[in-house]
Amino acid sequence: MIPTPDLSHLTRHDLEQVYDPAEDTFLLLDALEQDAEALRKERPLICLEVGSGSGCVSAFLGKVLGQSSCREFVFIVLRAGLISNLIVYLCTDINKHATCCTLATGKQNKIPLDPVICSLARPLLPRLHHAVDVLLFNPPYVPTDTDEASSAQGIAGIAGSWAGGADGMEIINRLLQDVECLLSPQGRFYLVALKQNNVPSIRSRMLQDFGLTSQVVIERRAGRELLLIIRFARTTPS
Repeated sequence: MIPTPDLSHLTRHDLEQVYDPAEDTFLLLDALEQDAEALRKERPLICLEVGSGSGCVSAFLGKVLGQSSCREFVFIVLRAGLISNLIVYLCTDINKHATCCTLATGKQNKIPLDPVICSLARPLLPRLHHAVDVLLFNPPYVPTDTDEASSAQGIAGIAGSWAGGADGMEIINRLLQDVECLLSPQGRFYLVALKQNNVPSIRSRMLQDFGLTSQVVIERRAGRELLLIIRFARTTPS
């Protein structure tokens, strides 16, 4: 059993500013542990978590896969078309405090994480085109009105980690448009979703629009919510 990352360094103030790992976080950890052997066999080079929050999930993935190199090194590798056996863990978040927590969680768990302050992954698309081997997203999936979701993204605080707009899908849909561009030929994308997010529609759209097959790899009820982890991959190499 792979241990949950040590988060004892996070303060009460941190957890007032950043999403505290909860049932959805631990369900994603369980999905990664369930796929651990398959993930290791793929020998990933680049891992990217969108919306890293505390850094718990990326630190856990680092325990599954091993140590990393620095972000600058992997971009040199990408530009030169070189092959490396080092793994890079990139993390993005709109919340500045979250990126600080992610960096600290990496240090606490001896997994060097490379956080970037940005919305989703758009600024990284040119350098990460078809290069991400493991993509992770525990999105703001709670249904809210559009204004609340837009405000939360604009303020870039803790509400941005849960306010999902209409059907909880407004922020998810933005990333789904970029997934195919990010994934490497062997890449895997793990998405946390609620049943209310209309999971069959998400899966059908990703197959029809981008040729990405999917599977619900694990699901669990948390109170009144039914949480699911969907894993996407290519039908054929790009």
